[in-house]
Amino acid sequence: MAYRIAAPLMESLEALARRVRTADILDAMGRLHRHRCHLLDFVSPTPGRQLFGPAVTISYFPACRVARPPDDYNFKKLFYQAIEGGAEGRVLVLAGNGYTEVSLGGATKLSRAQNHRLAGVLADGRLRDFSELEHYDLAIYCRGETTRWGGDSVTPYEANRAVVLGGVAVCPGDYVFADASGAAVIPAGDVRTVLATANQVVASDAESVAQIRVENPYTP
Repeated sequence: MAYRIAAPLMESLEALARRVRTADILDAMGRLHRHRCHLLDFVSPTPGRQLFGPAVTISYFPACRVARPPDDYNFKKLFYQAIEGGAEGRVLVLAGNGYTEVSLGGATKLSRAQNHRLAGVLADGRLRDFSELEHYDLAIYCRGETTRWGGDSVTPYEANRAVVLGGVAVCPGDYVFADASGAAVIPAGDVRTVLATANQVVASDAESVAQIRVENPYTP
């Protein structure tokens, strides 16, 4: 049985993304790029939700009340800088810069992402308040849940600059894709091609499964 997909130029990026998984994205990226684009070992208060959208970024830095006073370096200020170019459907990427075991936020701070209709959050650090975050209309992936405030360790430092998460570069505007198996970052200029190719990977794999179902074990 042949599996067909609709013409990718006639579909939205969101429709193309809904039919694929992180593994399919990586297979497609491998045909176009040689750089590392995938991230593993995320957990989620909203398991089963797919995260997809263009990135806006907040980078964290070691806290210092003298060098980085809270009036200038705080989540509220950096969040609104990050979404100056638009909020709805964006993915808020929080770069912990090595502080993966520290809280980068919780339900109160991230309620701003809910209020401004972002697609969700990808945090290279821990988050608080999973029981509250699961009720938000967001797809959220992070390094784990924590209960301790992290403001004495790190502070939001700058918005919408290129960041690195686990060896993967994320530039503002790049597309972030995440599901239960991991996350991938797609260069903005290639997102439609990558998604269309990932859909072809899905179709090809489905066709292979159908052929395997009826294959003759005695035929080379």
